[in-house]
Amino acid sequence: MKMRSSLAAATIGFALALVQALAAEAAEVKVVAGVATRPIMEELGPQFERATGHKVMIWYGVGGAIRRRLNAGEAFDVAIFGKPLLDEYTKQGKIAADTHTPIARVGLGVAARAGSPKLDISSAHALKRVLLDAKSLVYNPEGAAGIHLVAVLERLDIAEQVKPKMKPVAGGVLAPIAAGTVELGFAFTNSILDAPGVQLVGPFPPELQRYSSSTAGVATNAAQPEAAKVLIKFLTSPAAIAVIKAKGMEPAAP
Repeated sequence: MKMRSSLAAATIGFALALVQALAAEAAEVKVVAGVATRPIMEELGPQFERATGHKVMIWYGVGGAIRRRLNAGEAFDVAIFGKPLLDEYTKQGKIAADTHTPIARVGLGVAARAGSPKLDISSAHALKRVLLDAKSLVYNPEGAAGIHLVAVLERLDIAEQVKPKMKPVAGGVLAPIAAGTVELGFAFTNSILDAPGVQLVGPFPPELQRYSSSTAGVATNAAQPEAAKVLIKFLTSPAAIAVIKAKGMEPAAP
């Protein structure tokens, strides 16, 4: 009963926030987000728009692309990406420290073309064997998965053996896998589950796993600071948590 009361109170509290938002003039909220959040934001963004009347404009990128655009002066109201990068821009005075709000986390996995034979990557030894046997591997050297992959290959002591069949790409790694031009790729597990034409071989084994925690923050010079705060509150609501779980991520809130 106590849990139901707490949930009801949280739902009522968020509803009140939405009423306040609706009472204000509809705003256009500019969001910069890491690619790991794309599957959840593509569903939660429209839900937020219907609930509040605000519009959400989102562009997604990996760490390197985000840095280039923000360093070039890209305007935004809300940032949603990894905590280290959020802290970096908070120290630069571009994101308000008191608005940091954990949203979700997700681990890295291996992708193969849909219908491919099942592979075992449940341990470091098993993953090492799969990587050595693979004919081609695709990765984004600027993305969290690609950066971590390089460290994993070094740890497994196979970097030099695998290097000739590594294919770096600047954009998404899943399209060439779906097209059958590359055998395996590396991305966040939720991105793999959400992509057509590919299948999740499995998450990185626990001893080699790296989680990316998506944290939101409001820009210090946000054009729409109040609407930005309402969006962040929405992303921690019970309705948002249900979507986060359905998309293969772990919610930051209980």
